[in-house]
Amino acid sequence: MSSNSNVTNEVIYSSSDAHEELEMIHIPKSKVNEVKQYLTQKAQMKKVQEIASIAVFEAKTSISIPLAQTKIAAGLPSPVQDHTEQSIDFNEYLIRNPNTTFVVKVASLSMLGAGIDVDDDLIVDRSIEAKNRNIVVALVDNDFTVKRLMIDGDKKWLQAENPEFPDIHFNEGQEMLIWGVVTRVIKNLK
Repeated sequence: MSSNSNVTNEVIYSSSDAHEELEMIHIPKSKVNEVKQYLTQKAQMKKVQEIASIAVFEAKTSISIPLAQTKIAAGLPSPVQDHTEQSIDFNEYLIRNPNTTFVVKVASLSMLGAGIDVDDDLIVDRSIEAKNRNIVVALVDNDFTVKRLMIDGDKKWLQAENPEFPDIHFNEGQEMLIWGVVTRVIKNLK
C-alpha cells in the first residue's frame, strides 16, 4: 500500500460496543474536520431527551368516581351502570406513597414496545426498590432516561423497548442512579 501525505490515519470514530468489529477508513486531510463535525452533529441528533418534565405529586382534590364491579368485555356492550356499587378515588388508586411519587412526562419513543409513547405521563415512585425487568427512570451520566432495568448476576443494563433505540450498557466508571420505579402509565386517548 502506498503512502499518501494528503490522507490521514487519524481515528475519528470508535464503537461503544466492545465486540463490534471496526474498520479503518482513509480520509483526505482536508476533509477530516468536516467529517468530524458531521459525525458529532449526527451523534447529537441521536441523543434524544427522554424525559420532558418532572412534577411532584400533590393531591389537590378528592373526587369519588363510581367503580364497576364487573369486568367489561372488549366485545359486546354491557349495561355497566347496573353494576356500580363502590366508588374509587384516583389519588388512592394510583398513588402508593404520595411523599415519594412524581409524575414524569415522556419525550421519546424508546419504550414504545412497552406501551409508553411521547407525552404519556408516568407515575414514578422513588420508595420502591427496583427489581429485574421493572421499568425505571434512571439518571445516566446526568441525563434522565426511562428504560427497563435488566439484571443478570452482577451485570445491570437498561433495555429500550424499541429496536430503533439502543440499550444502555455501562462501562467502568460510568454512573447510573435508579431515580424511581414506574408504577403506572397515563395515556391521553383523545
